Amino acid sequence: MNYLIITENDESQWDDKTGEYYHFPSKYKNKLVKGSKVIYYKGKRKNKNFVRLSNDPHYFGIAEIGDIEKDLSENSKNSFYARIENYQPFISAVDFKDANGTYLENVLTKNYFRDGVRVIDDTIYSKILVATNLFKDSSPEEEITGKSFVSFGIEGRKKVRYSTTYERDLKLRNAAIAIHGTTCKCCHFNFEKSYGDLGKDFIHVHHIKPISESGETIVNPETDLTVLCPNCHYMIHRKRNYTLSVEELKDMLLHSIRY
Repeated sequence: MNYLIITENDESQWDDKTGEYYHFPSKYKNKLVKGSKVIYYKGKRKNKNFVRLSNDPHYFGIAEIGDIEKDLSENSKNSFYARIENYQPFISAVDFKDANGTYLENVLTKNYFRDGVRVIDDTIYSKILVATNLFKDSSPEEEITGKSFVSFGIEGRKKVRYSTTYERDLKLRNAAIAIHGTTCKCCHFNFEKSYGDLGKDFIHVHHIKPISESGETIVNPETDLTVLCPNCHYMIHRKRNYTLSVEELKDMLLHSIRY
């Protein structure tokens, strides 16, 4: 998977339209490829006439790159348009530095931020998403026949409440949904497609490795979490002493084998 930061300036020679298309020079053509996951970035505000989420440099949305088309206008200067798909703006700005003043990106050169399109890895992508409040918490707390199980992002500190349960980290859940979507990874059911607005953003988020085994740990929402419908999530945790893998459950569904 290709991960990128794309810069959109308040005032620019480029004909960008947020969430619809991104206009860029040919030097970025090998970076901006279809299917890339991107995070939008703005530098420091220079013109007070522009309304933004923050005056400081910040990230403000995510999207995916669609089809790439050559700019056929007379003054194109060998430029291209990238169609933007699945754009989701952040509710609030994500500062380009963390609370300790450390850049969220790996800044390797003095003029790093002059590069309008910057390649990042999945760790940085996830780190930025964890800092957002992109989704509402639309999943109820799952309690199954007296046994609590992990349903979304967690750091792993145990609590006692009639049964063993865990603290849930909403930002990790948000990041997991932003990365994996809201279609069940086992049966491919999508609540919004079936129920419309009522089902929008509804999905369970599942720890691939149960945190009761791993304890308190750092969670990567891309590699450690996945999304499941409630039925598949229940089946994965159906056996008290054994948690099915997503692949095992998918295989059962594929071959219609009872467990």
